[in-house]
Amino acid sequence: MIRYVSGRLTQSLLVMFIVAAVAFALFGFVGDPIRQMITEDASQAEIDRLREIMGLNDSVPVQFWRYISGAVQGDFGVSYHHKRPVGTLIAERLPATFELAGLSVLLSVVIGIPLGVYTGLHRHGRLARGLMAASLVGVSIPTFLLGILLIYLFSVILGWLPSFGRGETVAVLGGFWTTGFLTTSGLRSLILPSITLALFQTTMVMRLVRAEMLDVMRADYIKFARARGLGTRTVHFRHALKNTLMPVVTVIGLQLGSVIAFAIITESVFQWPGMGRLFLQSIQQVDIPVMSAYLIMIAFFFVVINLITDLAYYSIDPRLRAGALKGNAHA
Repeated sequence: MIRYVSGRLTQSLLVMFIVAAVAFALFGFVGDPIRQMITEDASQAEIDRLREIMGLNDSVPVQFWRYISGAVQGDFGVSYHHKRPVGTLIAERLPATFELAGLSVLLSVVIGIPLGVYTGLHRHGRLARGLMAASLVGVSIPTFLLGILLIYLFSVILGWLPSFGRGETVAVLGGFWTTGFLTTSGLRSLILPSITLALFQTTMVMRLVRAEMLDVMRADYIKFARARGLGTRTVHFRHALKNTLMPVVTVIGLQLGSVIAFAIITESVFQWPGMGRLFLQSIQQVDIPVMSAYLIMIAFFFVVINLITDLAYYSIDPRLRAGALKGNAHA
């Protein structure tokens, strides 16, 4: 177990180092940062002084080390556009993105797994066929189009739900975190964007679980379980579903990282004040510190989620544990 975890941690640190190098390279390849911070009538003396203050006269290795040291401590510099620390800007937007992504993934798991099990066990039924046909729509329809259609139906025509914004929020955890789960307007504002973001994930989970259930139900150990006289519920949910969840855990973990990283479209459609919208604005404003910080943060989320997914997969799949024990025995 220790050897397995240490190997994954080493890979994660290597990935973060490479991503940090790419993020640092943005400062050199996307224009001179000094030119984006000064006015047109700035003197050369002011430019030289600002360059010295920012440490741009130092060698590239020194600048890179300073950048990594600051990033580890959560210091990503100052935004060119907002004139505020980038860490503060991200901390303000992080709760909105996390709540939206977390609720979307929760919906996809709660809805997708039961539907996948049902369509796998009743694949010839009319309802199962209807669900599979509907899943094709969920996979094919673009996220921005779905969001616009939901806004038009539930906000413009019916007037049931708000079309943009996060609603009223409440500060919790000593003001460190803001949440919309504790207010009515916050919950109502979450409904449309979370459904928009969750639809593709839900259909993907459903189709994956269905495919795995169909494959598992043909396995020999399922036939042996039936031959032993075990009940249908026991065979389906204790033996079949447990083995079905192994690849599903991996996919759900990867999808959580993808939802956080690629919620940009949904946040833009619903004007959701999250990290994705901040990143899109930073691209339009050529705000390099925000862009590089977002890149590192997303890579960090992916690395942590993948590490947790690998550990969960290790605990679920006995073949990995057996392989690790065999490797330790040979060592």
